[in-house]
Amino acid sequence: MGGAERRSAREGHRLVAQRIPRGARRDPDRRVNRGDLAALRLAPGDALFLDFDGTLAELGPDPDAIRLDTATEAALRTIAERLGGAVALLSGRDLRDLARRTPDALWRAGGHGLEILAPHAAPPDPPPPPPETLLAPLRAVARHPGVRLELKGPVAALHYRAAPEAEAACLAAAAEAAARLPGHIRQPGKMVVEVKPQTAHKGAALRRMAADPPFAGRRPLMFGDDTTDEDAIAAAEALGGIGVKIGPGTTAASFRAPDPAALRAWLTGQAEALVGAT
Repeated sequence: MGGAERRSAREGHRLVAQRIPRGARRDPDRRVNRGDLAALRLAPGDALFLDFDGTLAELGPDPDAIRLDTATEAALRTIAERLGGAVALLSGRDLRDLARRTPDALWRAGGHGLEILAPHAAPPDPPPPPPETLLAPLRAVARHPGVRLELKGPVAALHYRAAPEAEAACLAAAAEAAARLPGHIRQPGKMVVEVKPQTAHKGAALRRMAADPPFAGRRPLMFGDDTTDEDAIAAAEALGGIGVKIGPGTTAASFRAPDPAALRAWLTGQAEALVGAT
């Protein structure tokens, strides 16, 4: 390891950019250290899209306990103000759940983009849950100790972080459930598998939002950590923007950050820089 790389490794929770060269095989072992993310500093003409769980906030055994810290909330509010409101959270959470735990100065897209909420707006009534025909195999496997079934409007999720030995059973149950209802798919994630409508697609949601104010005409930056975020990362890059992968794993993103703590630190720094530039 060279001197520059050793200096970068000592930077702790400063956001470290690992630029993935265009045309290179995109995997966690193909990394080039570019120091902190000065090359990705936000400009007034940017639009920011962020996943919530695993990206802004660390994953945990209890999704209900996950919250943003006050410093990150303040940074997001400041960035939204400086970017003309062009900051959005794209989450697999139910929209009402996402709204309860994130600043209302932001755009929020819940259910992988099925529902979109404008800043300061009241969330609508929840959509109906999946039919019982779909839920039956999920309820059966959710009886396994440590497996939890979560209903997020039309999206159903089996969490097995507390029971990793149940992964195969959860994946099989989700495949059976998706096969029972036309227009639904199985979507594996980090210690979770979802059954969702095919229209629940973060990439499509990003493209829709990027076409309308306040996002239209801006460079989209998408930050995400999981397989469901890759659609949005690819969409951002296809629109001339930038994708940032949080944590390890194969990705279409051009940049990588080590963990949510590093991203939060970067957001705080970018908020300060945007204020200082005025």
